[in-house]
Amino acid sequence: MDLSHTPRMEDAALKDRRGRGDPRERMLGRVVSCNGARATISAIAENGEVALAELWSVGRLISISVGESRIVALVYSMNSPAECWQSDADNILHFEVELVGEIRNSPDHKPIFMAGISNYPYLGAIAHRIRAADLAAIYDSGRSDSVVIGKLTQDETMDAAVHVPSLLNRHFAVVGTTGVGKSSAVSLLLTKAIETTPDLRVLILDPHNEFAAAFPDTSIVIDTETLDLPFWLFRLDEFTEVLFRGRPGIPEEMDFLRELIPDAKRAFRGGPDNGLFRRATDRSSLTADTPVPYRMADLLALIDERIGRLEGRSDKPHLRSLKMRIMSAINDPRFHFMFSTNTINDTIVETMSHIFRIPGNGRPISCFQLAGIPSEVVNSVASVLCRMAFEIALWSDGGIRILVLCEEAHRYVPADPNLGFVPTRQAISRIAKEGRKYGVSLGVVTQRPGELDPTILSQCSTVFAMRLANDRDQEIIRSAIADSSSSTTSFLSSIGNREAIAFGEAVAVPMRMIFERIPERSLPKANGSTKSQDGQEAELDLRTIVQRMRNLSTNEAAGLTGAPVPEFLPQAGEPAAYAGGRMSQPGDNAYGTARAAPSPAPLHHGEVQRPAPSLMDDSRYREPQPSLGSQDPETAPPRPTSGGISLRAQLLKKPLSSLRK
Repeated sequence: MDLSHTPRMEDAALKDRRGRGDPRERMLGRVVSCNGARATISAIAENGEVALAELWSVGRLISISVGESRIVALVYSMNSPAECWQSDADNILHFEVELVGEIRNSPDHKPIFMAGISNYPYLGAIAHRIRAADLAAIYDSGRSDSVVIGKLTQDETMDAAVHVPSLLNRHFAVVGTTGVGKSSAVSLLLTKAIETTPDLRVLILDPHNEFAAAFPDTSIVIDTETLDLPFWLFRLDEFTEVLFRGRPGIPEEMDFLRELIPDAKRAFRGGPDNGLFRRATDRSSLTADTPVPYRMADLLALIDERIGRLEGRSDKPHLRSLKMRIMSAINDPRFHFMFSTNTINDTIVETMSHIFRIPGNGRPISCFQLAGIPSEVVNSVASVLCRMAFEIALWSDGGIRILVLCEEAHRYVPADPNLGFVPTRQAISRIAKEGRKYGVSLGVVTQRPGELDPTILSQCSTVFAMRLANDRDQEIIRSAIADSSSSTTSFLSSIGNREAIAFGEAVAVPMRMIFERIPERSLPKANGSTKSQDGQEAELDLRTIVQRMRNLSTNEAAGLTGAPVPEFLPQAGEPAAYAGGRMSQPGDNAYGTARAAPSPAPLHHGEVQRPAPSLMDDSRYREPQPSLGSQDPETAPPRPTSGGISLRAQLLKKPLSSLRK
């Protein structure tokens, strides 16, 4: 949007025309000091009048006449040398200003703004209120791809515009303390970007599940119920982050995974002894990081094979520990999005198409809701998504434009190098440093820029700084802005809600602006937030809340109240598909199960129903049970079924003396 030809700018020029006999109409004072970057202006309020003083305020732009040009300056401080105000006498006022740039008139008498200054103010130069036409020229980017995102704080009749290609190509950041309107500002920027760049795809890492409400018609929601992110898409370091639940990995166990996962992948592709496969694919081409499907049953069988070997006694404790970690993750309902039956097939194309909206089908935004994902694996998921975004843009030769928006970015790339997850930091840093070459952009949103990796913030060429109360955060923003405009940030702690100081590549000069107010229905808000109406207590279903806390589906929740427990994932031990270390065979399902278990035969008189075999029923891993001796079938306590209390639990509740009888 070219602001130089808008009716508003022409109206501003007409408004500024004044008669030559009235030169003092806009005069404010005169320059009494100048050091090349800043100047001091002195003014006199005659007879205690405050009319002149009301024209000055911190953060406003003024102009200083120097020959045929006008120097633009920003007021950042003002004081009275007498340190008092006399209502019946003249008052001397001093204003400290920062020199911003210079305005010259073109041959057709249109104002043109230049960031540099060729003629500095001389002592006695007149300072006056800036013309509306000059103000429009200052904030006019002169580029057709600019969009209006709000109004200038100094003059609410003037539009605040940003250049969208510069905003996206060179990354951007929105910083501000909680409650100032960051999420609303981000929603507005994304809406404008989508309107201007229809081929843009946006992936929002949403830790608060709030952006889906802001884009009801242009986004899809990806949460733990609709997500299938296969475990084999994770690299080794990302997968071990899941297994070790965010704690440092054990080197011996990681070495076993690095060695055995490629063998499991080869088993899935056709078996390790398949000569044709071995000739077609070099064995070294498959690594633990290669995104190729494999079965957990095969990996567990390979671990069992190692445990059963005679050699390597010192390795067996690590192998057993690794096996239990894997089985614990598989049976954790919170990790269902990684280990569901849909994740074993080679669905990488469908997964990328769904997450990155290729094709968009009118909904180019993916709101990836991280609130339901276990906190100890959020970093792994963020690493996978950011890495895939870069690789898609890389291998498409820049044919796909992707914007990755990181809400609460200080969680993923903290300033302390000892904190955070290294692969996540590397994936985001790679987008920040190299993404511009391949068409992938980064948007950073944080309320604590002081806790964000300075390298990431330095790669964001456009910054929208909203209110910041912390001194450390303010200092970070001051260090990011150009020295010639550093005074712009001196009032970061006192600006209002929805107000921001924008500076960088996407704006002509640093500007203090206020974002547009977006409709109530498009405001970001957390999913599931229930608000009471008219002061009445909101109706809540505690059963639903508990069900969501336990990460259970409706059918699984019913199993806890007496219904049969689903056979998909046993409650303890390994998956039902894994039985006695058997390698998977062609035609097996997700976990290597060849066919469903046969129905139990009817019980005869005196027989006891035994629990269905689970992963831990293998005698090699079952703890020894105390012998109960031979008892009469009618007096012996019946063994519990798979849905009841385990025999071991019953025994642990009884005193040892009762077991000797």
